Amino acid sequence: MQTIRTDLALEADELARGRGGALDGVESEKQSWDGVEVTTVTVGTERAARELGKPVGRYLTLSVQALRRREQDAFARTVRALARALTQLLPEGAERPVLVAGLGNRAITPDAIGPKAVEHVLVTRHLVDSTPEYFGSLRRVSALAPGVLGMTGVETGEILRGVLDRTRPGAVIVVDALAARRLSRLLCTIQVSDTGIVPGSGVGNARAALSQEQLGVPVLAIGVPTVVDGATLAADLTEQLPQAQSEALDDLRRPVLVTTQDIDAQVSDMARVIGYGVNLALHPSLTLEDIDLFLS
Repeated sequence: MQTIRTDLALEADELARGRGGALDGVESEKQSWDGVEVTTVTVGTERAARELGKPVGRYLTLSVQALRRREQDAFARTVRALARALTQLLPEGAERPVLVAGLGNRAITPDAIGPKAVEHVLVTRHLVDSTPEYFGSLRRVSALAPGVLGMTGVETGEILRGVLDRTRPGAVIVVDALAARRLSRLLCTIQVSDTGIVPGSGVGNARAALSQEQLGVPVLAIGVPTVVDGATLAADLTEQLPQAQSEALDDLRRPVLVTTQDIDAQVSDMARVIGYGVNLALHPSLTLEDIDLFLS
């Protein structure tokens, strides 16, 4: 059987249910937050984690097709939903500093969502420290885009551990590209989890995991699927059309990644959503208008 590759816990749960029913130790719940569909998958046991291929923890998946359709107020509703998801997973202590890391390669568009998202994050650590009379009500937030091993010669985890030693945050939020099973989920799905992340997994260049065990602080991950693996797409098509045999399907089984035609614009749009969602979660006293003003 062809291996199905996906970084989304939602899709891994769907595959497990389709093959043999719900797994013991995995719970799934659907909700609607201000018109945004949110599916929470909770992996509760190590056995379930092994069978699902996802670490123990919570995975909140936001379906944001309204954003792609440019529906009225879709941006604001998506940002608020993302902020709510992050707030549920952030450790207690509103005053504790947070480090935001945008993972990926800015030069490769499907892998650039992390670095682009950081551009929209309010960096306040220096402001709170230097002028507390004006910014003392804000959380200390620092941000960086550490690049990739091929450009820096340094593993992402090594860079983050060095920064953590100096900034002492209470949590780390990492943003990265993911791989999905379905083309319909590309760039209209956001996964938020409290399990950390494996940098580069979305574009088939996985590095060492970034998690609480490795970094020593809680690690929240925001991931957006930007690609579908060609072999996964071929396996999906073959499964749906079992008699289908063609040279095109054989070609898809070779190493290839499939993405959308307007990837540039969609990555930019989603990066802005993520940045604003992070800002609302970390600075709940601010409004979208306030964030616009700070970032302008």
